[in-house]
Amino acid sequence: MLTLNSRSSAAKRNRGNTDGPARRFPSPELLMEEVLDGRVRKILQQVESGKSVTITDLATEFNLSPSYLQRLFKQQTGFAIRKWLSERRLQKAADLLANSYMSVKEIAHSVGYEHVSSFIRAFERRFALAPASFRKQSNDTKC
Repeated sequence: MLTLNSRSSAAKRNRGNTDGPARRFPSPELLMEEVLDGRVRKILQQVESGKSVTITDLATEFNLSPSYLQRLFKQQTGFAIRKWLSERRLQKAADLLANSYMSVKEIAHSVGYEHVSSFIRAFERRFALAPASFRKQSNDTKC
């Protein structure tokens, strides 16, 4: 259960933020320090384990309805789980682009996108660069 102070701190954390490319999500470790509910802590750990998960997968695993899971996550963290999962996937994809030789298609599938075109669109919205351009830019900065 959230206290008045934790609710207001979550509201302050989100106030003025947009969901555009500039939005920064805290690390899972930082979120785990603030989260009170054990189920949400386990969800954060599961996502960080590297397995590609969906809201439905998580809801089933924790015996919750998808809508309740989304409300609980938002209440505990101050962030929408759908956007947080998307951010984690895209951050992992950016890391793979910068540090591996996997193709864009392989990366898209490994982070949980069924369609490469959806992945490219989401990646461009988040990083303002196509995945191939992001890879080239990150390789250029390493040299």
